[in-house]
Amino acid sequence: MIQLYGHPFAAFVWKPLIALYERSVPFDFRMVDPGHPDNSAAVAEATPAGQFPLLVDGTRTVLESSSIIEYLDATQGSAGPMIPVDRLRAVEARQMDGLFDDYIAAPMQSIVADALRGEEDRDAYGVAEAKAKLGKAYGWFDRWMDGRDWAAAGRFTIADCAAAPALFYADWVHEIPQNCAKLRGYRARLLERPSIARVVDEARPFRHFFPLGIPNRD
Repeated sequence: MIQLYGHPFAAFVWKPLIALYERSVPFDFRMVDPGHPDNSAAVAEATPAGQFPLLVDGTRTVLESSSIIEYLDATQGSAGPMIPVDRLRAVEARQMDGLFDDYIAAPMQSIVADALRGEEDRDAYGVAEAKAKLGKAYGWFDRWMDGRDWAAAGRFTIADCAAAPALFYADWVHEIPQNCAKLRGYRARLLERPSIARVVDEARPFRHFFPLGIPNRD
């Protein structure tokens, strides 16, 4: 059986979890935390920097969330592929996957990482810069979502697997403004999808780890 190493609260672990649930793939979730040192050691040995997610399928090891989703497309389940077969639609899906990772998830994680540091190591300028990047990105993605239900290719794809955790947590650290109604509506649609609602629910017991407080709206 496939093994997925990670933590249910981690944004980049949500991406392959969503794809696994979309494809109804049976798998064994291997928790990576201080209480599971063997799993942590396996990740440390298999990856360049000890980072998850990590997928193990027999003798094959797959690193990095987007690569795991592409591997599942190639090997698991009968659901439609998360990366479209049509090459031009595939380009769009991969493009949006990368953009959500780079322009929403990355600055969000910078803000969270800063909050986890001691006071003496905080970087107020860096946090302000990350929030400015999110604000600019929100405007761009709001325009992109005009007339779209999903982020790419006219259906649910790898782009939406990336968007769900990125927008979920980004809205916690720097709320999507009311004037970005299309982006806010897209986030709401994502959270209503069963696969995504499931990962949100599975992460609830770990919300106390979030260092910036939890808004009442989720």
